[in-house]
Amino acid sequence: MRQTGGRTDLAVELREDFSEDDERIKGVKVKEEYHRRRDVRVSTVQITDERGAKAMGRPIGTYITVEAKGLHEGEESLRRFVAEVLSGQLAELLDKTEEKEKKEILVVGLGNREATPDALGPVAVDDLVVTRHLILQLGEEFRKKYHLTSFFALAAGVLAQTGMESGEVIKSVVREMRPDVVIAIDALAARSTERLGTTVQITDTGIYPGAGIGNNRQALNKETLGVPVIAVGVPTVVDAATILRERMGNYLRKKGVSDTECEQMLKEAEEENGQVLFVTPKGIDELVHRAGETVAEAINLCFCKELL
Repeated sequence: MRQTGGRTDLAVELREDFSEDDERIKGVKVKEEYHRRRDVRVSTVQITDERGAKAMGRPIGTYITVEAKGLHEGEESLRRFVAEVLSGQLAELLDKTEEKEKKEILVVGLGNREATPDALGPVAVDDLVVTRHLILQLGEEFRKKYHLTSFFALAAGVLAQTGMESGEVIKSVVREMRPDVVIAIDALAARSTERLGTTVQITDTGIYPGAGIGNNRQALNKETLGVPVIAVGVPTVVDAATILRERMGNYLRKKGVSDTECEQMLKEAEEENGQVLFVTPKGIDELVHRAGETVAEAINLCFCKELL
């Protein structure tokens, strides 16, 4: 039985809600690539029309998911391989943006550094090898010699820390610094516990900070910032309803309960307590550190590989 219900930011999980012959998603295309040697899967979900966008609840655009089940185990060679794959996917998305000549790129780390499950953005920013100041000081010859892209970074903080929405801060920086593209890094919510810390999503549609946990903030996309926005995220939390469905659903089906009856029972259990609860794995500190390091390395490989 297909896993449904529960909040998620991952397009690949939303696509799983629909059967292949569902008319509502004829405009949703899926392509998969599998790196067998490292057990890494790359899934590309493309929403191409308004009907597909309405069904999926996501804007028209490209959503790339890189999944490596062993990433949470801490193997350094696998983490670096995932970073290389992410770097290639990021470069392809950048090449498809309307701004063909990208002179400067702003990388934004979203989230609260003091709340570990929400700290992915700031943690990733800490590991970036920013280049804008180097190019300004050492000149165009230095940039060409090391094949650099000029990029700079910002950890925007959250409303409770700064008194400002992260979107307000980012808008001000974009208006002053005039980057050609913004890359926003944020923690996500997943529907499957197996995807926590093992999955990275990249999309060219921008981001709605906090959307996965029902805490919507100002959208960061081309409409609000005036430049293309690529969002990079890793799921760090899961809706408790998901755990109920995964564990109780499997148990009930093993006991011979039909899929229809199982779904009804799970819905009734969820409705009994309307409180929304999100949980995170025990090793969340290491998970966020490793995920931030992986995302940062992917961006560094994309923009300043020869300096690493």
